[in-house]
Amino acid sequence: MKSLFKYTLHLLLIILLTLLTQVGGLIYLVSLIINFYWNRTFKGKLIIVFCALYLLATFVVIPLIAPIGGREKIKHSSTIRAANYGTVLLNRNYTSSALHDILQNTEKILKENDPDIKIQYLDACFPFLDGFPLLPHLSHDDGNQIDLSFIYELNGEITDQRKSFSGYGVFVEPALWEHNQTLFCKEAGHWQYDYSKYFSFGSINNDLEFSESGTKSLVKALLKQKQLGKIFIEPHLKSRLKLRDKRIRFHGCHAVRHDDHIHLELK
Repeated sequence: MKSLFKYTLHLLLIILLTLLTQVGGLIYLVSLIINFYWNRTFKGKLIIVFCALYLLATFVVIPLIAPIGGREKIKHSSTIRAANYGTVLLNRNYTSSALHDILQNTEKILKENDPDIKIQYLDACFPFLDGFPLLPHLSHDDGNQIDLSFIYELNGEITDQRKSFSGYGVFVEPALWEHNQTLFCKEAGHWQYDYSKYFSFGSINNDLEFSESGTKSLVKALLKQKQLGKIFIEPHLKSRLKLRDKRIRFHGCHAVRHDDHIHLELK
Protein backbone atom coordinates (compact mmCIF):
# COMPACT_ATOMS: atom_id res chain seq x y z
CA MET A 1 0.00 0.00 0.00
CA LYS A 2 2.85 2.34 0.86
CA SER A 3 4.55 1.59 -2.47
CA LEU A 4 1.30 2.23 -4.35
CA PHE A 5 0.96 5.62 -2.68
CA LYS A 6 4.57 6.49 -3.56
CA TYR A 7 4.14 5.49 -7.22
CA THR A 8 0.88 7.41 -7.42
CA LEU A 9 2.57 10.50 -5.98
CA HIS A 10 5.39 10.27 -8.51
CA LEU A 11 2.87 9.91 -11.34
CA LEU A 12 0.92 12.95 -10.16
CA LEU A 13 4.12 14.98 -9.96
CA ILE A 14 5.06 13.96 -13.50
CA ILE A 15 1.63 15.05 -14.78
CA LEU A 16 1.70 18.33 -12.84
CA LEU A 17 5.21 19.24 -13.94
CA THR A 18 4.32 18.42 -17.54
CA LEU A 19 1.26 20.66 -17.45
CA LEU A 20 3.15 23.53 -15.80
CA THR A 21 6.42 23.42 -17.72
CA GLN A 22 5.99 20.95 -20.60
CA VAL A 23 9.42 19.39 -19.98
CA GLY A 24 9.42 19.08 -16.19
CA GLY A 25 7.62 15.73 -16.10
CA LEU A 26 10.15 14.10 -18.41
CA ILE A 27 13.04 15.57 -16.42
CA TYR A 28 11.49 14.29 -13.19
CA LEU A 29 11.19 10.81 -14.71
CA VAL A 30 14.87 10.90 -15.68
CA SER A 31 15.68 12.06 -12.15
CA LEU A 32 13.84 9.07 -10.72
CA ILE A 33 15.87 6.71 -12.91
CA ILE A 34 19.14 8.36 -11.88
CA ASN A 35 18.07 8.30 -8.24
CA PHE A 36 17.33 4.57 -8.49
CA TYR A 37 20.59 3.55 -10.14
CA TRP A 38 22.91 5.98 -8.36
CA ASN A 39 24.07 4.04 -5.31
CA ARG A 40 25.27 7.00 -3.33
CA THR A 41 22.77 8.07 -0.66
CA PHE A 42 22.41 11.55 0.80
CA LYS A 43 19.56 13.72 2.04
CA GLY A 44 17.42 15.25 -0.67
CA LYS A 45 19.18 13.38 -3.48
CA LEU A 46 16.12 13.20 -5.75
CA ILE A 47 15.29 16.88 -5.31
CA ILE A 48 18.89 17.95 -5.94
CA VAL A 49 19.17 15.78 -9.05
CA PHE A 50 15.86 17.09 -10.42
CA CYS A 51 16.69 20.75 -9.76
CA ALA A 52 20.13 20.41 -11.34
CA LEU A 53 18.77 18.69 -14.45
CA TYR A 54 15.83 21.07 -14.75
CA LEU A 55 17.97 24.21 -14.54
CA LEU A 56 20.49 22.78 -16.99
CA ALA A 57 17.69 21.95 -19.43
CA THR A 58 15.90 25.29 -18.99
CA PHE A 59 18.88 27.59 -19.39
CA VAL A 60 21.24 25.61 -21.62
CA VAL A 61 19.74 22.67 -23.49
CA ILE A 62 16.22 23.79 -24.45
CA PRO A 63 17.23 27.21 -25.87
CA LEU A 64 19.62 25.36 -28.18
CA ILE A 65 17.21 22.75 -29.51
CA ALA A 66 13.87 24.66 -29.53
CA PRO A 67 14.74 26.46 -32.83
CA ILE A 68 14.81 23.06 -34.56
CA GLY A 69 11.04 22.97 -34.07
CA GLY A 70 10.53 26.61 -34.99
CA ARG A 71 10.49 28.23 -31.55
CA GLU A 72 12.99 30.52 -29.89
CA LYS A 73 13.50 31.85 -26.41
CA ILE A 74 12.54 35.49 -26.02
CA LYS A 75 15.68 37.57 -25.95
CA HIS A 76 15.81 39.96 -23.01
CA SER A 77 17.16 43.47 -23.34
CA SER A 78 16.89 46.84 -21.66
CA THR A 79 13.38 47.12 -23.18
CA ILE A 80 12.11 43.52 -23.35
CA ARG A 81 11.87 41.41 -20.22
CA ALA A 82 9.62 38.99 -18.39
CA ALA A 83 7.17 40.69 -16.04
CA ASN A 84 7.55 37.72 -13.71
CA TYR A 85 10.68 35.56 -13.78
CA GLY A 86 8.53 32.54 -13.02
CA THR A 87 7.54 32.67 -16.70
CA VAL A 88 11.16 31.96 -17.61
CA LEU A 89 11.59 29.22 -14.99
CA LEU A 90 8.46 27.48 -16.26
CA ASN A 91 9.59 27.61 -19.92
CA ARG A 92 6.58 29.68 -20.94
CA ASN A 93 8.79 32.20 -22.76
CA TYR A 94 9.08 30.81 -26.28
CA THR A 95 7.66 32.18 -29.54
CA SER A 96 7.92 31.59 -33.25
CA SER A 97 10.63 33.52 -35.06
CA ALA A 98 8.03 35.74 -36.70
CA LEU A 99 6.47 36.74 -33.38
CA HIS A 100 9.92 37.31 -31.91
CA ASP A 101 10.63 39.67 -34.82
CA ILE A 102 7.51 41.65 -33.91
CA LEU A 103 8.83 42.14 -30.38
CA GLN A 104 12.26 43.17 -31.67
CA ASN A 105 10.82 45.64 -34.20
CA THR A 106 8.45 47.10 -31.62
CA GLU A 107 11.40 47.57 -29.29
CA LYS A 108 13.17 49.66 -31.94
CA ILE A 109 10.12 51.90 -32.38
CA LEU A 110 9.76 52.42 -28.63
CA LYS A 111 13.45 53.24 -28.19
CA GLU A 112 13.11 55.96 -30.80
CA ASN A 113 9.76 57.42 -29.74
CA ASP A 114 8.97 56.33 -26.16
CA PRO A 115 12.17 55.13 -24.45
CA ASP A 116 10.50 54.99 -21.02
CA ILE A 117 8.09 52.27 -22.14
CA LYS A 118 9.21 48.69 -21.58
CA ILE A 119 7.80 45.54 -23.16
CA GLN A 120 7.04 43.23 -20.25
CA TYR A 121 5.70 39.90 -21.37
CA LEU A 122 3.60 37.47 -19.37
CA ASP A 123 2.88 34.02 -20.85
CA ALA A 124 4.08 33.26 -24.37
CA CYS A 125 4.29 29.58 -25.39
CA PHE A 126 6.13 26.38 -24.52
CA PRO A 127 9.30 25.47 -26.48
CA PHE A 128 7.98 22.38 -28.30
CA LEU A 129 4.99 20.77 -30.05
CA ASP A 130 2.16 22.65 -31.72
CA GLY A 131 -1.13 21.95 -30.00
CA PHE A 132 0.39 21.33 -26.56
CA PRO A 133 -1.81 23.34 -24.15
CA LEU A 134 -0.36 26.17 -22.08
CA LEU A 135 -2.87 26.12 -19.24
CA PRO A 136 -4.98 27.97 -18.34
CA HIS A 137 -4.98 29.60 -21.79
CA LEU A 138 -7.23 28.46 -24.61
CA SER A 139 -4.55 29.27 -27.16
CA HIS A 140 -0.80 29.88 -26.71
CA ASP A 141 -0.13 26.46 -28.22
CA ASP A 142 1.83 27.08 -31.43
CA GLY A 143 4.36 29.82 -30.71
CA ASN A 144 2.26 32.56 -32.29
CA GLN A 145 0.67 34.14 -29.20
CA ILE A 146 1.98 36.21 -26.32
CA ASP A 147 0.52 38.30 -23.49
CA LEU A 148 2.01 41.66 -22.58
CA SER A 149 1.58 43.71 -19.44
CA PHE A 150 -0.19 47.04 -19.54
CA ILE A 151 1.85 50.18 -18.91
CA TYR A 152 1.39 51.79 -15.50
CA GLU A 153 2.24 55.10 -13.89
CA LEU A 154 3.40 56.03 -10.42
CA ASN A 155 2.91 59.68 -9.43
CA GLY A 156 2.41 60.55 -13.07
CA GLU A 157 5.62 58.87 -14.27
CA ILE A 158 5.88 55.72 -16.40
CA THR A 159 7.05 52.71 -14.39
CA ASP A 160 7.87 49.10 -15.18
CA GLN A 161 6.17 47.82 -12.04
CA ARG A 162 3.07 45.65 -12.21
CA LYS A 163 -0.16 45.35 -10.21
CA SER A 164 0.00 41.67 -9.28
CA PHE A 165 2.64 39.02 -8.72
CA SER A 166 1.68 37.07 -11.84
CA GLY A 167 0.85 40.11 -13.97
CA TYR A 168 -2.73 38.86 -14.40
CA GLY A 169 -5.93 39.31 -12.46
CA VAL A 170 -5.94 42.99 -11.43
CA PHE A 171 -8.34 44.66 -13.83
CA VAL A 172 -8.83 48.12 -15.27
CA GLU A 173 -12.56 48.24 -14.59
CA PRO A 174 -14.95 50.03 -16.95
CA ALA A 175 -16.32 53.37 -15.84
CA LEU A 176 -20.06 53.66 -15.25
CA TRP A 177 -20.57 55.13 -18.71
CA GLU A 178 -18.44 52.53 -20.49
CA HIS A 179 -19.57 49.20 -21.87
CA ASN A 180 -19.21 46.49 -19.21
CA GLN A 181 -18.38 43.40 -21.24
CA THR A 182 -17.66 41.36 -18.11
CA LEU A 183 -21.15 41.92 -16.76
CA PHE A 184 -22.67 41.07 -20.14
CA CYS A 185 -20.70 37.83 -20.49
CA LYS A 186 -21.38 36.66 -16.95
CA GLU A 187 -25.10 37.39 -17.24
CA ALA A 188 -25.06 35.33 -20.45
CA GLY A 189 -23.80 32.35 -18.43
CA HIS A 190 -20.07 32.58 -19.03
CA TRP A 191 -19.08 32.22 -15.38
CA GLN A 192 -15.36 31.83 -16.19
CA TYR A 193 -15.03 35.26 -17.78
CA ASP A 194 -13.30 36.91 -14.82
CA TYR A 195 -11.76 33.81 -13.22
CA SER A 196 -8.24 35.10 -13.95
CA LYS A 197 -8.65 37.15 -10.76
CA TYR A 198 -7.78 33.92 -8.95
CA PHE A 199 -4.42 33.76 -10.78
CA SER A 200 -3.05 37.11 -9.63
CA PHE A 201 -1.28 35.38 -6.70
CA GLY A 202 -1.78 38.59 -4.78
CA SER A 203 -1.98 42.27 -5.68
CA ILE A 204 1.04 44.53 -5.23
CA ASN A 205 1.94 48.16 -5.91
CA ASN A 206 -1.58 49.37 -5.24
CA ASP A 207 -0.54 52.98 -5.89
CA LEU A 208 0.01 52.29 -9.57
CA GLU A 209 -2.38 53.78 -12.09
CA PHE A 210 -3.17 52.46 -15.54
CA SER A 211 -1.29 54.59 -18.06
CA GLU A 212 -3.59 55.39 -20.96
CA SER A 213 -0.91 57.21 -22.93
CA GLY A 214 1.77 54.58 -22.26
CA THR A 215 -0.44 51.60 -23.10
CA LYS A 216 -1.72 53.34 -26.23
CA SER A 217 1.86 54.01 -27.37
CA LEU A 218 2.75 50.35 -26.88
CA VAL A 219 -0.30 49.16 -28.83
CA LYS A 220 0.32 51.61 -31.66
CA ALA A 221 3.94 50.46 -31.94
CA LEU A 222 2.72 46.86 -32.15
CA LEU A 223 0.19 47.77 -34.83
CA LYS A 224 2.98 49.00 -37.11
CA GLN A 225 4.06 45.38 -37.56
CA LYS A 226 2.61 43.93 -40.76
CA GLN A 227 2.79 40.35 -39.50
CA LEU A 228 0.58 41.15 -36.53
CA GLY A 229 -2.74 39.36 -36.86
CA LYS A 230 -4.84 40.55 -33.95
CA ILE A 231 -4.78 42.14 -30.52
CA PHE A 232 -7.26 41.39 -27.77
CA ILE A 233 -8.14 43.97 -25.15
CA GLU A 234 -11.43 44.64 -23.44
CA PRO A 235 -13.90 46.73 -25.54
CA HIS A 236 -14.10 49.56 -22.99
CA LEU A 237 -10.33 50.03 -23.16
CA LYS A 238 -10.32 50.06 -26.94
CA SER A 239 -12.87 52.87 -26.79
CA ARG A 240 -11.13 54.69 -23.95
CA LEU A 241 -7.79 54.68 -25.78
CA LYS A 242 -9.46 55.69 -29.06
CA LEU A 243 -7.99 52.76 -30.94
CA ARG A 244 -9.68 52.18 -34.31
CA ASP A 245 -7.53 49.50 -35.96
CA LYS A 246 -9.62 46.49 -37.04
CA ARG A 247 -6.95 44.13 -35.76
CA ILE A 248 -7.94 45.08 -32.22
CA ARG A 249 -10.82 42.71 -31.53
CA PHE A 250 -13.10 41.34 -28.87
CA HIS A 251 -12.00 37.83 -27.93
CA GLY A 252 -15.46 36.44 -27.14
CA CYS A 253 -17.25 35.52 -23.93
CA HIS A 254 -15.86 31.97 -24.05
CA ALA A 255 -12.42 33.31 -23.09
CA VAL A 256 -11.47 35.50 -20.10
CA ARG A 257 -11.47 39.24 -19.76
CA HIS A 258 -8.59 41.26 -21.19
CA ASP A 259 -8.49 44.41 -19.11
CA ASP A 260 -5.46 43.17 -17.19
CA HIS A 261 -3.16 42.47 -20.16
CA ILE A 262 -2.72 42.70 -23.93
CA HIS A 263 -2.95 39.51 -25.99
CA LEU A 264 -1.39 39.53 -29.44
CA GLU A 265 -0.88 36.92 -32.11
CA LEU A 266 0.26 36.48 -35.68
CA LYS A 267 -1.99 36.36 -38.71
